[in-house]
Amino acid sequence: MRRVLFPVAVVLVALGGAAGLFLHMNRYVPPQAKAAAASYQAPQPAPDDLSWNAYGGDPGQTRHSAIRQIDRSNVAHLREAWVYRTGEIERRGRWARDGKFQNTPIIAAGHLVVCTPFNRVVALDPSSGSERWVYDPQVQVRERPDERFNCRGLARWAAPGDPVEPCAERLFMATTDRRLIALDAVTGRPCAGFGTAGEVVVPLERPELRDAELQFASAPVVIGDVLVVGSASGDNSRAFGPSGAVRAFDVRTGAPRWSFDPIPRRHDPVASPTWQDDSAQRTGQANVWASITVDPARDLVFLPTSSPSPDFFGGLRQGDNLYANSMVALRGSTGERVWHFQTVHHDLWDYDLPSGPSLVDFRPPGAAAGGSPVPALVFATKTGFLFVLDRETGKPLTTVEERPVPKSDVPGEWTSPTQPWSTGLPVLSPQGITPDAAFGLLGFDWSACRKAIAASRNDGLFTPPTTGAGTLLVPMGAGGANWGGVAVDPGSNRVFVNTNNAVHRVTLLPTEEAARRRQEARGKEISMMRGAPYGMIREVLMSPLGLPCNKPPWGKLSAVDLETGSLAWEVVLGNTRKLAPLGLSLELGTPTLGGPLVTDGRLVFIGSTMDNLLRAFDAQTGKLLWAGELPYGGHATPMTYATGGRQYVVIAAGGHPVLGSEIGDAVVAFALPPARR
Repeated sequence: MRRVLFPVAVVLVALGGAAGLFLHMNRYVPPQAKAAAASYQAPQPAPDDLSWNAYGGDPGQTRHSAIRQIDRSNVAHLREAWVYRTGEIERRGRWARDGKFQNTPIIAAGHLVVCTPFNRVVALDPSSGSERWVYDPQVQVRERPDERFNCRGLARWAAPGDPVEPCAERLFMATTDRRLIALDAVTGRPCAGFGTAGEVVVPLERPELRDAELQFASAPVVIGDVLVVGSASGDNSRAFGPSGAVRAFDVRTGAPRWSFDPIPRRHDPVASPTWQDDSAQRTGQANVWASITVDPARDLVFLPTSSPSPDFFGGLRQGDNLYANSMVALRGSTGERVWHFQTVHHDLWDYDLPSGPSLVDFRPPGAAAGGSPVPALVFATKTGFLFVLDRETGKPLTTVEERPVPKSDVPGEWTSPTQPWSTGLPVLSPQGITPDAAFGLLGFDWSACRKAIAASRNDGLFTPPTTGAGTLLVPMGAGGANWGGVAVDPGSNRVFVNTNNAVHRVTLLPTEEAARRRQEARGKEISMMRGAPYGMIREVLMSPLGLPCNKPPWGKLSAVDLETGSLAWEVVLGNTRKLAPLGLSLELGTPTLGGPLVTDGRLVFIGSTMDNLLRAFDAQTGKLLWAGELPYGGHATPMTYATGGRQYVVIAAGGHPVLGSEIGDAVVAFALPPARR
């Protein structure tokens, strides 16, 4: 579902005239350039490690690597090793601007494999970045997909044993036009025995739906001999949105194995009572647009589900709406539901679960030394909460309370009297705002923000949308946390997560008014929510100078110690050097899209910001140790591997169409300089 972020107004043009109000006005200088010159000694060769075979690094999405050639002592010497250009900007013409290059490459058959926003699959030499093979599925679109063009990742499967026949090692891709494609990982050729000529087509389930309303964007996953895929869907176009069913197929033949719809179309003794008046038959979505996590040893698939349609008015779907906005565990071989945990009852805020969980062996705070850890999963939410659940039962392993929340004042709406509150772990984002917390560069700027905050409804987290002056959503619909997920360091039992900090104002509009304003107000997000009695307008709360009305930082990176249940450190993430006049570098934070990577070199790598930098932080202290220049914004999650004695850190750098940044097509690898001969 749509992740709306700062509009183009965040270019911060006002900063040129107000620069004198800020400290730290110098142009950005990467930390390695500030360090005292020192002789460089090349590290010992790194053993080959090509184990990054799944999105998130492994089936459990830990985003962790045991490679440690690059560490805190030498990361300042990291340099660009190679750059590969996909060529999609020239190739796609008018569509190029709508590509989201959010891919995390994987290793398969000795190749570094990338998928572009337009579903071209490219195999590269991991050492040099040179092209080995390319597969183009020729994605067919007649209009821009609601979620634009995206391919966050691929899945890999290898037949048991060591067979040598074609397609014994496969790559699976889910495309914008709803195809599942199986490729020989060695050659890039379609696997003829999978579906028809190597692909399975997933049709729309109802004739009135547009092709653009449903697509595939995130990586599929493999568990055993089953391929599982979710779907992405645009928000708020209609009350009866597309089905959010998760589908599973045989990895060899493409034959359907099972499907799971988070909305109970058939009677479900647990979920059906939470949908009043058979509303489950008239509601769509609750889809899994985010990444999916698997635990092969337990035959479990973990689904982060989203909100039912439409997002901001739930009067047509009264009740808690299980299994929407839930972490749902299914049996991978059969699709049978094992457990569920709902993070938001009756969502009215677009508070989807934005990423798959990461698997951890959890040592509870205060546990006796040497005690057995509990198999668990951890995930961050758009609301700024962290949750840790028992992997086998779904029960919270840290304190979660049901707390009373504000009621709706909109006729016909229904609100849950309580919502889940994760109180056993730190909250990662502000969850409300008052007029006194307004931000502005100048007096009139601050005053305008203060008045806007005071005029809109905001009674804290889970304040329902309203008419009139609208409701302030804090965090905004883009988070808190978003699709980048968390990285897990199993040695320290820490998790690392980046968050956004801005305010959405959501106003419900009677249908006729929504239609009129949609015609008059170009450039604003006004959605009709057809079939509901209201449309809605959603906007980031901005000052007259084009800055967010809430105080910075507007992007952060946090480390949470799961053993103590405390915040280990927190740093500002992102600066204004690509946004402000004259390259002024203000450490205010920027919107962040993309996730972190943690390594046994005790480093956290992350791009995700609007300043075109890949950063490395000390995982213990949060100190910034290095920043590498990217040709475009790195709104993707980095990955790492070692080959030929060198460790490489790789990230896709393509900017972001919603953020208004320059769009590109680069894959960039960094490594330490080799030893001199």
